Amino acid sequence: MYDRTTRSIRVTVTPTFLEDQSSPEEDYFVWAYTIVIENLGSETVQLRTRYWQITDERGRVQEVHGAGVVGEQPVLEPGDSFEYTSGAPLATPSGIMVGAYQMETGSGEMFNVDVPAFALDSPYTQRSLH
Repeated sequence: MYDRTTRSIRVTVTPTFLEDQSSPEEDYFVWAYTIVIENLGSETVQLRTRYWQITDERGRVQEVHGAGVVGEQPVLEPGDSFEYTSGAPLATPSGIMVGAYQMETGSGEMFNVDVPAFALDSPYTQRSLH
């Protein structure tokens, strides 16, 4: 589990390798990741956009921008949380994801909330000790 708090918004990520959806012999590896966004602050916020940077073990980078998450732009009142699960395929057995959500306060102020970098590791990852 990975977590980071930015301006009283805590983001917790739990990645899971999906063996049954992956085809290692075809260089296709799939992960699910569950994210919980918690409003620990005193103001209501709404998640407006997401940004992801996904890097595979060869250093290839994909960037993803979009409105909301899983088709929603959740409103989080103080004490509320929102949980969702999404997925990421890679052509290598490991990688890393990092990102940010843009939030909006009730007064219209926009600010970014960091999503902690998290590892996408599969049992097919070859490790070497230096």
